[in-house]
Amino acid sequence: MALRHYTLDFKLSAPADCTSTVHGLQSIFQEQEMTETVHDTEGHGHLATFVGKKGRFVVLRVHTHGLVTVDLQCYEGDDSAQVDNLLNALETKLENLLRGIITRVKRLPAISRGASVDRYWPTADGRLVEYDIDHVLYDKDSAYQNIKILHSQQFGNMLVLNGDVNMADSDLAYTQAIMGGGRESYEGKEVLILGGGDGGILAETVKLKPKMITMLEISFCAVIDGCRQHMRKTCGDILDSLTGDCYQVLVEDCVPVLKKYVEEGRTFDYVINDLTAVPISTLPEEDSTWEFLRLILDLSIKVLRPSGKYFTQGNCANLTEALDLYEEQLQKLSCPVDFSKEVVCVPSYMELWVFYSVWKK
Repeated sequence: MALRHYTLDFKLSAPADCTSTVHGLQSIFQEQEMTETVHDTEGHGHLATFVGKKGRFVVLRVHTHGLVTVDLQCYEGDDSAQVDNLLNALETKLENLLRGIITRVKRLPAISRGASVDRYWPTADGRLVEYDIDHVLYDKDSAYQNIKILHSQQFGNMLVLNGDVNMADSDLAYTQAIMGGGRESYEGKEVLILGGGDGGILAETVKLKPKMITMLEISFCAVIDGCRQHMRKTCGDILDSLTGDCYQVLVEDCVPVLKKYVEEGRTFDYVINDLTAVPISTLPEEDSTWEFLRLILDLSIKVLRPSGKYFTQGNCANLTEALDLYEEQLQKLSCPVDFSKEVVCVPSYMELWVFYSVWKK
């Protein structure tokens, strides 16, 4: 059973009188038949906990620097109307007790903790967002990652890899941006897609009548199989077969295949990298990610024709330092390149995302 966590905050222009504030709230807790325990804060205001019916648990803090906070926890099956009545009573009483020094009152919707369907993810720059996910369609582990496909009422079916939202039915803007924003002609061209297991890039590129698309995806059973079942608004029927008149999907690690292409002198008009996003730091645990990114980038440029273009995602537009580090890598490749970037709103990401176009000088 999940736990619901409610918060109620009062920001004050001056510290509250702890004694009168706490005394003024006691009748409400007594009506709820809640047992009070007062805790020693060593001079840092007042802290009390209250335990009541059906496992309800309240933490009341009157902080010394001008803040009063109420945290209420209850089980998901608890009567929501009764819980709302308790919070309403506390809010009304505190507004009367603190009249004249309140600068802001903030009451947030309940956070659901431990639910069978997880609805919370951080954005790339560390902000918490809540999705309207109502059920899990697919959940499997491959040798490389955990793959989930979840249903969102707003964004449709969503592909989530290792807890990171990758693609939703709503996210055609992502696919269009990583293909050059509609400014490129793919007709009669040879295209290499790295990753892209959701099938969105493949499906959209096929519509543009290329000569041949080669897609390299390492995780067939988990990603491709899940997406062709549950992400058909994104991929259509393109993943029903791994080969078509103008495409082939190779279930292989892209690194050895790219190295082989370099040795053979094979080249492409477009390389679309839908693998790892730009890392957000250069901490030791990120070193392998940066090394992988640099390797893919250098190999991709080597298989790019002189007039060709390399497309990839960057990261959240707010992560300017990480994006700067990536752009520094572009100046260290085996041959000189130019690049441009585009900032796009990807609906299910709930943040602006940067995409790169790279070409040889």
